Amino acid sequence: MEYSGEYLVKLARRTIETYLKNKTKIKPPKDAPGDLMDQSGVFVTLHRIDQGDEPVLRGCIGRIQSPGSTLIQSTIDSAIDAIIHDYRFPNVTFPELDKITVEVTILTVPEKIIVEDPKEYFDIIKIGRHGLIAERGSFQRGLLLPQVPVQQGWDIQTYLDHVCQKAGLPSHAWQDLETNISFFEGFIYSELAPNGKIKQNTDH
Repeated sequence: MEYSGEYLVKLARRTIETYLKNKTKIKPPKDAPGDLMDQSGVFVTLHRIDQGDEPVLRGCIGRIQSPGSTLIQSTIDSAIDAIIHDYRFPNVTFPELDKITVEVTILTVPEKIIVEDPKEYFDIIKIGRHGLIAERGSFQRGLLLPQVPVQQGWDIQTYLDHVCQKAGLPSHAWQDLETNISFFEGFIYSELAPNGKIKQNTDH
């Protein structure tokens, strides 16, 4: 399914600009495309681009599933969280916005990967197609978007190691069937330059 992703990216940027200017959260637009009334998961990712440098991550937060919350509302909430609640980075400031690109990833419903032997993950997981979630118990969960291993140049084992670390687990926890590994796909829409043209990434 294709989504009105360009609309979401523009909405995320407008949300960020409004919040940094006025400390207020915009209301969901009434003229939003109907497909954005879905309740899919969504992540907002920010990269900072300084002249001559490679883009660096500046914030990434989202929702895997938000029952009762539309894609519109989840994008607004995730955009604000990405600028002020990503504990890995200082808060984004308004003067930075002309150096920051906005990316929105819409998630399909995660599906647990059923295996009898963890080695089977190597035949099932596809780099560039699948995002991963590692879970153990009620409190340990980590997620990596499908574009991450491509950007980092990881193979499948390294990808599994890192998603387990993201969940606060040992890197080799995926080798234990007590650890649940799920996968999903993502529809990725990105600004090519700060506040610039938006394209759907189909080659991640």
